[in-house]
Amino acid sequence: MLQIIYLIAFTILAFLAIGNLIRSLIGFSMDASQPRAVNPNFQGYSYRAGTVPHPELLDDLGNVTTEPLLIMKSISVEDARARLDALYHNDSPRSAEGENS
Repeated sequence: MLQIIYLIAFTILAFLAIGNLIRSLIGFSMDASQPRAVNPNFQGYSYRAGTVPHPELLDDLGNVTTEPLLIMKSISVEDARARLDALYHNDSPRSAEGENS
C-alpha cells in the first residue's frame, strides 16, 4: 500500500515538473519573439532601462567598459609544477620563484 502512495505522489510531482517546464519554454519563446528596441549608444553590453550595471564594469568616467577585465599571465608547465610543489611542501611561492630566478 505504501508503495502505491509513493508511486502516485511521484507521478503527481513528475506531471507538475513537466507542466512547469512547458510553461517556462512557452514563456521563453514569447520573450524571444518580442522585438527589442535598438539603442544607438550600445557599447557591447545590454542593460535594461533603469538598471545600473555593476561598478566594476564601469570606467573612471562611468561608461561601460568594453575591454577584457581579466588578464592571465601564461607560465610554463615546469614553473606551475614548481609552484604547486612549493605549496604542497608548505613553502611559500615566493621562495620557489626565487630558486628558479
